[in-house]
Amino acid sequence: MARTIRLSEARLGDRGVIVEVGDHCHHQAEAVDLERRLLELGFVEGAQVELLHQGLFGADPIAIKVDDMRVALRRHEAASLTIELAEVAA
Repeated sequence: MARTIRLSEARLGDRGVIVEVGDHCHHQAEAVDLERRLLELGFVEGAQVELLHQGLFGADPIAIKVDDMRVALRRHEAASLTIELAEVAA
């Protein structure tokens, strides 16, 4: 069974697919702007993601591979993305 988490909760090496972008809290202009920026960067539903690196202090920011691109985000920005973790073959 697949497990869904916020991208901000991912650990190094975690891989998955984006299943939801944004908190769908459209009464706050700040949330709408963040969702729009994430979509413009390529964080769209169905995109493959992998957590590549995290900062030394507080594990922030994080480097993420999105399809064939690498992007750095703060953890509070990554909390707006829900991913379905890929099953790891044992």
